Amino acid sequence: MTIRLATYEDIPAIMPVIDAAREMMHASGNVNQWINGYPSEEVIQADIARDGGFVVVDDERIVAYFAFLPAPEPTYAHIYEGAWLNNEPYYVIHRLASLPDVHGIWDCVLEWAFERTRTLRVDTHRDNHIMQHNILKHGFTYCGIIYLLSGDERLAYQRTIDA
Repeated sequence: MTIRLATYEDIPAIMPVIDAAREMMHASGNVNQWINGYPSEEVIQADIARDGGFVVVDDERIVAYFAFLPAPEPTYAHIYEGAWLNNEPYYVIHRLASLPDVHGIWDCVLEWAFERTRTLRVDTHRDNHIMQHNILKHGFTYCGIIYLLSGDERLAYQRTIDA
């Protein structure tokens, strides 16, 4: 698997990946996240415009999408019922989605990300048990609660590697 910057031309292949991930979330009981068409094509376009949208390609097929964005993440400025591990510069992974028949995406994305930064922060919905499992399995520490601009609560995690 390889990772590359997403392009606007990739959007027709990205949206089915997003839809498949949404269906997996809903089937696992996470029916309150990624609702009302989120993430939309416009959200993906905004990631791409910031050079922050990436695709995972396997055998010339887009099998995953994620946003990899530099700090600061405005919704991470205040964390409740906990604290970030440190105040080092960080990147955020948002909107990680993959096709259900593809495995090893987290490993691939994290290896790639930690070649570019020492510190990653992520957040997820309280009902997203699959994502929480993967986050903890890959060495992240639960840090507390953040609130999105909409006011929705998210569980926040961080992982820092040694230089």
